[in-house]
Amino acid sequence: MTIQADQETIIVEAFINGQNVKSLSQVAKENPTNPTEIVGYFPVTTKEQAVEAIEAAAGAFKTWKQTPIDERIMMMRKAIEKIRTAENEIVHLLSREHGKPLYDAHGEIYVSLMWMEFACNEAKSALQEEIKEHENGKTILSYDPIGVVAAISPWNYPIALSTIKIAPALLAGNTIVLKPSPYAPLAAAKVAEIIASEFPAGVINVVHGDADVGVELTSNPLVTKIAFTGGTATAKHIIKAASETIKDMTLELGGNDAAIFLESFDVHDERAMRRIVISNFLTAGQICMIAKRVYVHRSIYDEFVEKYIEAANRWIRIGDPFDSNTTVGPVNNLKQKNYVLGLVEDAQKRGAKVIPLGQILDQKLFEQGYYLQPTLVLGCDVHDPIVVEEQFGPTVPILPFDDEEQVIHLHNESIYGLTSSVWGKEEDAISVARQLEAGTTMINTAAVQGLDVRFPFGGVKQSGIGREYGVEGIRTYTEKHVINVPKTLDLPYIPE
Repeated sequence: MTIQADQETIIVEAFINGQNVKSLSQVAKENPTNPTEIVGYFPVTTKEQAVEAIEAAAGAFKTWKQTPIDERIMMMRKAIEKIRTAENEIVHLLSREHGKPLYDAHGEIYVSLMWMEFACNEAKSALQEEIKEHENGKTILSYDPIGVVAAISPWNYPIALSTIKIAPALLAGNTIVLKPSPYAPLAAAKVAEIIASEFPAGVINVVHGDADVGVELTSNPLVTKIAFTGGTATAKHIIKAASETIKDMTLELGGNDAAIFLESFDVHDERAMRRIVISNFLTAGQICMIAKRVYVHRSIYDEFVEKYIEAANRWIRIGDPFDSNTTVGPVNNLKQKNYVLGLVEDAQKRGAKVIPLGQILDQKLFEQGYYLQPTLVLGCDVHDPIVVEEQFGPTVPILPFDDEEQVIHLHNESIYGLTSSVWGKEEDAISVARQLEAGTTMINTAAVQGLDVRFPFGGVKQSGIGREYGVEGIRTYTEKHVINVPKTLDLPYIPE
């Protein structure tokens, strides 16, 4: 990767077997704040180069899997320090290519490093083989590396959702081929190359490109595990592509995460109202675990809406990601902007009331970029598209409910089940939380504010398969290998 200082243009190439590999064509990545500005270029990796990357990872795996765990951890810790040293440069690039404000980009690096450090701290004990002596003899349980991991990361948190795969995969003794999203490929590729600089050639490889590269990564027989974060529709294609070779998978997919406000919630709690606003509009609402639909007990509904609008208008300031006053930047790409606009316009046609939120700091900038003013949508039917679909943008519907049984049903009838949140007196909230179908339920907070990398994260139903983070997020990159050493070879129920 090189930086042309005169134009601040980033040029990314595929990274295979420890070297940058040139491609025949490059794609421009625009700045969503100003789409006429080109932030950088990334390659169209060919299918043949994807195969080369997979073969490089397979070759490196033969020796890498034998590397002692202490050495793997040492290399990862050195990579962490390099990322920390380059943080400002990475954050600047991430904000330019993605559109997220500087504080949000720093937050992504913070979460990434927090997870990588946790994985380093826990890897040795998590991967330590277990030996159990018992009445029948001895059993050894080891956590063996799987092999070549194909990691496909999304554009909304490109660094965090790449390192969430890279760190545990490598610490467990696997090799990896990473494919960042074409909507945010530059910063993720830079971080991957920083990490790769501390590891042997072929252990980390980075490719870019279109669907044919994705198909190769998910169908090639040398790939033994797929780690994918993205949409449920894409995951269905991945599952089909992988079916011929029955690959291990970790899939963190879409969500339609609900926030439920019980009758016991205090609408005058300004800090809580600020938390829910942030849980709706951080990263312009482009987070898998953002609160995307809000249910409020009818007895507090009117006052809740009033206080919500007040809190939103205080916190939301739409502007330049490099302006310290900005809390909400543009949507990442035009396709997503149009999708969110379509949901809001459809809600209006169905009779919903749409209320703009926050302050636009620079009208000219707002009009030139992929900006959307955050909106609150009232008067929806519980089955309107803006309620049941994942908006993945700066809009949120708020709906009243009459009793807990009703809202639990509304929550659970969704095809998704990534995260949820319940707000109110702790005892009441936990009681409702136990009845929700979700991978994670947070009490009196939501989204990133309630994330804890020490515990497993993932979805139920069509929100995914498997878990990331926590010790489970390390072991998911291993195969459990049981070695039985029986005390006697004779079985009592088999005749002589």
